[in-house]
Amino acid sequence: MFPCPIERARTSETVYTPSDSCYTKLEYICRVVDLRILGIDPGYAILGYGVVDTEGSKHTVVDYGVIETAAGVPFPARLDKLYCGMQQLIALHKPEQAVFEELFFYRNTTTAISVGAGRGVVLLAAQQAGIPLYEYTPMQIKLAVTGDGHADKHAVQQMVKLLLELPRIPKPDDAADALAAALCHASTIGPAAEDFRIK
Repeated sequence: MFPCPIERARTSETVYTPSDSCYTKLEYICRVVDLRILGIDPGYAILGYGVVDTEGSKHTVVDYGVIETAAGVPFPARLDKLYCGMQQLIALHKPEQAVFEELFFYRNTTTAISVGAGRGVVLLAAQQAGIPLYEYTPMQIKLAVTGDGHADKHAVQQMVKLLLELPRIPKPDDAADALAAALCHASTIGPAAEDFRIK
């Protein structure tokens, strides 16, 4: 079993085979892709992720889901699970770029510190893998996905479903947010994307 199990939502693009080894086996449908993007919705209790292949104007879901940490577990162990889980995702999907939804202001300082720490270990895992990192505000993501920077969550989720040609809205919400971040970046690829690179 994995030391840091990941909750995955299966898609038609992936086939998982149970294994007692360190990793499950992923069989990809062979095709040429322009870019593979890993979208991340930061958190320490629930971290959403979404992997999207982009070929020109066509975007295809490879995988999406969440990494969850239990409330009763010591905080350092929760961070370790996030870090380990992100390493597994990167090794499994080999994304070429990673994009984060920028953290919004938290009135609760303790929550802000915890979420920031979770974001930090995920950034570290991606940086160690040599993946370029990008970040967009929630408003920028909404604007890119729906055309309205003030769109509500349901409108964003509906557009994610439509743009990725999914049979239903991705769940949980954290995974849908991560896919939205990936779509935002896919629409910004090129010289303009450098303005959003984490430096």
